[in-house]
Amino acid sequence: MLSFFRSYFPYQYASLLGLLLLIRLPLLLNPLPLLMPELNWMLVGEQMSQGDLLYRDIWDSLSPLSAMVYWGLNALFGRSQAALHAAATVVTIFQIIYFNYVANNRDLYADRSFWPGLMYMLFMHLSYDCLTLSPVLMSTSFLLLAFGTLVKQMDRRGATDEVFEVGFYIGIASLFYLPSALFILWATLSLLFFTGATFRQHSLSVFGFLFPIAAMLLYYYLNNSLDDLNRNLLSSVFRVRQYSLSDFQSLAASLLIPLGLGVLGFLSLFNTTSRYVNMQQRVQQIMVIWFIVAVLTIVLMPFLAPMSFLGFVPPMAYFAVFYFDHMRKAWLAELGFIMAFSLMLLLFYQGVLGLIPGAELGRLSQLRVQSSSLTARLTGQKILIIGEDLSAYRDNRPATPYLNWDLAKYDLKNLDNYEAVINVFDHFRQDPPDYIIDRENVVEKLFQRAPALALRYEKTETEGYTNGSNLYFYKS
Repeated sequence: MLSFFRSYFPYQYASLLGLLLLIRLPLLLNPLPLLMPELNWMLVGEQMSQGDLLYRDIWDSLSPLSAMVYWGLNALFGRSQAALHAAATVVTIFQIIYFNYVANNRDLYADRSFWPGLMYMLFMHLSYDCLTLSPVLMSTSFLLLAFGTLVKQMDRRGATDEVFEVGFYIGIASLFYLPSALFILWATLSLLFFTGATFRQHSLSVFGFLFPIAAMLLYYYLNNSLDDLNRNLLSSVFRVRQYSLSDFQSLAASLLIPLGLGVLGFLSLFNTTSRYVNMQQRVQQIMVIWFIVAVLTIVLMPFLAPMSFLGFVPPMAYFAVFYFDHMRKAWLAELGFIMAFSLMLLLFYQGVLGLIPGAELGRLSQLRVQSSSLTARLTGQKILIIGEDLSAYRDNRPATPYLNWDLAKYDLKNLDNYEAVINVFDHFRQDPPDYIIDRENVVEKLFQRAPALALRYEKTETEGYTNGSNLYFYKS
């Protein structure tokens, strides 16, 4: 396979994309498990389609441009998991083509080939959850655009005013996935150490980064929702931790091969630095900085899953090429790549198809939307789920702004505060749920603080039916 993609002809793009579709086809033709984040994103898009304003009317930590994309997909296709997967495939194709184009057009390697695109394509299949349109995936597209512009500066004697684009792309990436804002450190350090950027050009880069963020702040200021934005997005990035994923073995297994190949490729450079010109060595250094900044984003991730690590793919793919390129025997490189390719796809398919009977590795069970007798009973209702598990929303509509439990705690876990009680009462009055699923045992206290709400709801008497939750229904 390496020998086939070693040649550099335009028709190889078709071969590369054909291989991508061939890998994904077995899973795209079969219904994939609905994941909790996917359901959350579709709910946000659905509520925005109904005229609700994110952060004010929808308490969620999703970044604004990602929410707008889900809003657009909902307007076109409704609640469609297939639409998320189709859009993700389009974004993935763009990233593969662009990464391969930059690598060859800017001569990032000693020889031109389709290996960069091949490695990038393979590493985009860390796990089956990478098939969906995640905020990280969308954000990485703009980080790649920033990388392409930055590399253009490396190939010149001094930086130009195009550094504004670098900051602008990172600013846009941050509005898709807030932890990506840390990459302004990557851009600043790269311009400082590896270009002749002046203070004015550094300022242009920072201004480009701040411009889209300032536009977002202005929008929410005009809608009198700056406090909501600060609470639900800006401050939440340090506190919100959704969808506790205990399957760290699957996470480690999915990252083992790409990370291992990337590290081996980086180490192989120490014996071959003379082979590369000055510009290529500088690109190697900025990719190291990319990886370090990507590691820093881990502490800001709202949940841990393979899809959250797609921002690591560009540096891992970049350095992995060096590992195979520096092997003296072509047959050994071919064998090593086929083994890595096979093992990654085995884990990729194992997550959905269960190729290894009884093995839970790669299945991400904690991240899946679960079916229960309660969710089977409630269909087409307006409900409020008090707790982390959003599964009951699968066939129902959310009521009140309290979509994200970590954010809902501001009110629902602070019922000794008069203002919080008033907020909850107002939200219930404006958008009353037909059913309340209380997984955190806060409703009884709420009814004590707001007796008017207690008169409107009645608790069910179905012990065990609600899997440890209390179910209340609205008395018409």
